[in-house]
Amino acid sequence: MSETIRVALDAMGGDRAPGETVLGAVEAAREYGIGVYLVGRSEVIQAELAKHDTNGLDLPIEHTDDVIPMDEHNPARAVRNKNTSMVRALQLVKDGRAIGATSAGNSGAMMAAATFVLKRIKGIERGALGGVLPTRNGACMVIDLGANTDCRPEFLQQFALMGSIYMERIIHFPAPTVGLLSNGEEEGKGNQQVQEAYQLLKASAATMGINFIGNVEGRDIFGGTVNVVVCDGFVGNVVLKVSEGLSDALLSMIRAEMTRSLPNKLAAAVLRSDMRKMGKRLDYAEYGGFPLLGINGSAIIAHGRSNARAIKNALRVARETAESGVAAAIADGLAKLGTEEGKQEAEV
Repeated sequence: MSETIRVALDAMGGDRAPGETVLGAVEAAREYGIGVYLVGRSEVIQAELAKHDTNGLDLPIEHTDDVIPMDEHNPARAVRNKNTSMVRALQLVKDGRAIGATSAGNSGAMMAAATFVLKRIKGIERGALGGVLPTRNGACMVIDLGANTDCRPEFLQQFALMGSIYMERIIHFPAPTVGLLSNGEEEGKGNQQVQEAYQLLKASAATMGINFIGNVEGRDIFGGTVNVVVCDGFVGNVVLKVSEGLSDALLSMIRAEMTRSLPNKLAAAVLRSDMRKMGKRLDYAEYGGFPLLGINGSAIIAHGRSNARAIKNALRVARETAESGVAAAIADGLAKLGTEEGKQEAEV
């Protein structure tokens, strides 16, 4: 019998840890047939496991004494402590004991720890956080969502490659379309950063295997007209927070209207199944977590308020990201770009 594939989970990370994180691991192990290293304080984790039926499930505990707090103000300093649950989970990946790692803990610390432990892919200037958001007819990845607030045009060029590969290999979109977020669709729109990134992508997209369609606007993210939207982390994080707020507000307003009067309540009863489907599409828990791309390994950052379902899906995404060879494909795309640039320099 082959050894169970294992993913490492920072069981102490997140607003609802360890209760929801441990439950999510139990559900992932049962539903997906994967093993999950539960990393953190063993006595606390064991107490949570005792609340569930874990018979036949592969849920080993990896003890650590320390935890990086959610409100940590100096993530770079915090990750130097190798005895924290977050860093140890990533170390399990580096050591080959796990194929991927997930944490709902401090996102800045997770980004710093992944870079510190797993290192960036050779040639990648900055790792980027990519988030898959629901659209009118599918899904769209926005990259970067906050890992890099100040970006050079070359960073955006690399984000486009990473997002394209992820959407093709994980979300299974053949030749995903890639757009550069700007204040207009025309080629000359945008600030200097966007205009320079446009020219880089226009010149290199074919070599890198990117289906670049030019500039897109904010409305295109949810309109279903593009599969990957590229921007710097400052803009991307604003997009994410506005999206989360709008989603919560819309669902709240719909619930309020559907219960305002007896006729509305009757209509709500008829539409209950459809409303649940819509709520599920808008629920961040269905997408699990955001991949930190450009890293030598699979590192998934889950939302701080993740419930068990979100953790379960984040563990699934960590496994899929590792098994689909996303990191190797990114390295290959960069190699092709380097070869093409080398040819151009030689011709000059």
